[in-house]
Amino acid sequence: MQFTINTLEDWQEVVDKIIPDLKHNILLLKGNLGAGKTTFTQFLLKNLGSQDEVNSPTYSIVNEYTTPKGKIYHFDLYRLKNIEEVYDIGIEEYLDNAFLCIIEWPEVYEEELYGLKYHTMSIVNTGDERDISFE
Repeated sequence: MQFTINTLEDWQEVVDKIIPDLKHNILLLKGNLGAGKTTFTQFLLKNLGSQDEVNSPTYSIVNEYTTPKGKIYHFDLYRLKNIEEVYDIGIEEYLDNAFLCIIEWPEVYEEELYGLKYHTMSIVNTGDERDISFE
């Protein structure tokens, strides 16, 4: 799926179209700084019924949220330098016990996902708008 959005409110349309297509419990979020990864996550969690305040996990590395369907873990792997650091946070246990794991900056871990089913969302900030690809 492809989207182009121009306003903050346009994220709602993206979420409305993506939720029915979420078939796997892993969602990789790719995009440059300020692209809207955490903003998308805020809209997604609200629409999945979470009452929690959604913040970027930049410093905590992982945030946990509650929804009626189960736990959602939101990762930011930006500061992790290698795969050993990813394993040190216990990512496999989170993946095994989550309704959904949202992983920002997944590149350091992406090779390890070989054989698993997951979605990828790429967000490109072109200045006035965002171009979004969801698979």
